[in-house]
Amino acid sequence: MKLQNLRLGCNDLDKARAFYDATFGALGVERTQMPPEYPIAMYKLPGGPNFAVGPTRDKQPATHANGGTIGFACDSAEKVKAFHDAGVANGGKTIEDPPGWREGGGARLYLSYLRDPYGNKICALHRG
Repeated sequence: MKLQNLRLGCNDLDKARAFYDATFGALGVERTQMPPEYPIAMYKLPGGPNFAVGPTRDKQPATHANGGTIGFACDSAEKVKAFHDAGVANGGKTIEDPPGWREGGGARLYLSYLRDPYGNKICALHRG
């Protein structure tokens, strides 16, 4: 089985596009052009699923998943930092600790945790 698509809800698509265009752009991923009848921002992640953000289908306000985290692997600590900086500059908020190296359980990771403008928890990481 392979994860095909991951979608988050948002209440302001323009704000979501600015945030994800910046964070994914820092990782070299551009937004996929979508037909006007699909009011979402879609990003085809290399080697992974599609990532989409858009209004809820039931027209109710979008809310974040408490306890949920979506992580993106990067090939360098510099890209993790660029992802974080682009996110903060476009409405995201740093959570937990600032970007940096963490060690534990035999692993060494460079991590950055953010909340997107809607409260969704996302992270970028590089294994050192």
